[in-house]
Amino acid sequence: MKGWLAAIPVVALLLFAGLALSQLLSPKKGDFERISRVAPDRSFETLEGSALTFAPPPGGQSVVVNLFASWCAPCEAEHPQLMTLSEAFPGRVYGVLYKDTEANGADFLDRMGDPFTEVALDPDGQGGLDFGLTGVPETFVISSKGEILVHVSGPLGPDDVREVSGALNAPRN
Repeated sequence: MKGWLAAIPVVALLLFAGLALSQLLSPKKGDFERISRVAPDRSFETLEGSALTFAPPPGGQSVVVNLFASWCAPCEAEHPQLMTLSEAFPGRVYGVLYKDTEANGADFLDRMGDPFTEVALDPDGQGGLDFGLTGVPETFVISSKGEILVHVSGPLGPDDVREVSGALNAPRN
């Protein structure tokens, strides 16, 4: 009988630890809000050697910012969607090369086509963390005021392109 009594606190502790671990590993959508907040106040170096910031975005209008990498297979899969956005919104689609080398990024864009007005470099991944990135690819629409209006986690699909296009066309930009 005493053995069972001693086991109760251990079992309770294990159940509590399991519950806590399950909550950490499977957050619910909306637990970490990535929209309706400002874009990171960071200056990125670009492939061309200039500086680029998204708070506020270049050109004084809303823009698309896509975080990608040459080593990312889903980035390759979504690339045609980025080309479509670039054709529909020339000069308003930007890339951030996440945890990758300039040479690999340039080769990727040469091979796949370059939809980006400019490509910012994020070799250490800190810029991605500032955006709230959970993994590439991720796409953000940033308003002319530097507010994140849309966040798409994972590769863009046709429905995502419609949502992004709608945000770019919204009159508040």
